[in-house]
Amino acid sequence: MAAEPAYDIAFETEVDVPDADLSALEALAARVMAGEDVPPGTALAVVITDDAEIRRLNAEFLGVDEPTDVLSFPEEAPGGDDFVAPPDAPRGLGDIAISIDTARRQAAQLGHSLQDELAHLLVHGILHLCGYDHVNSPEEEAEMRAREEHYLGDLRHFHAH
Repeated sequence: MAAEPAYDIAFETEVDVPDADLSALEALAARVMAGEDVPPGTALAVVITDDAEIRRLNAEFLGVDEPTDVLSFPEEAPGGDDFVAPPDAPRGLGDIAISIDTARRQAAQLGHSLQDELAHLLVHGILHLCGYDHVNSPEEEAEMRAREEHYLGDLRHFHAH
C-alpha cells in the first residue's frame, strides 16, 4: 500500500485538552485530505479553543453571536487575484476552529467520547474546506454525510450537523 501524502498539519490548543489524542486527529486529518485529493504539502491549521473565542469568531465572520462547535475558514490567496505565489510556496487548505466546550457538551449529550466528537468535527470542517456543504439542499447534506461516514464509519451516534 502506498504511503499517504505528507501534509503540513498544525494543531494549536488555546485550552487544555488532556483527554484528546491530537496525534490521532492529525492522522485522521491527513487521511481525509488524501481521500479528497488535496495536493501533498498542503497546510491545514486546526485551533482548539473555547466557547468565548469561537463565539467571537462566529460573530465576526458569520454575524452569529453565539458559540458553535466548528468553523472552517478556507485559505485565500494574499493580495487577491493578481497575487502570484512562488511555485514552491506551500498551499494552504485553510483553518478550522473547534470549541472544546461545545464538543464536550455534544459528546455528553450523544453518549460518546470527546475524541469521537472531535474526530467528527474535524472531518466535518475539512470537508467544508474541500467544498462540501450541507445547508443548500438535502442532496448536498446527504453527500456530505456520506463522506463523513466514509472516514468515520457509521455516524448514527453522531448528530446531524
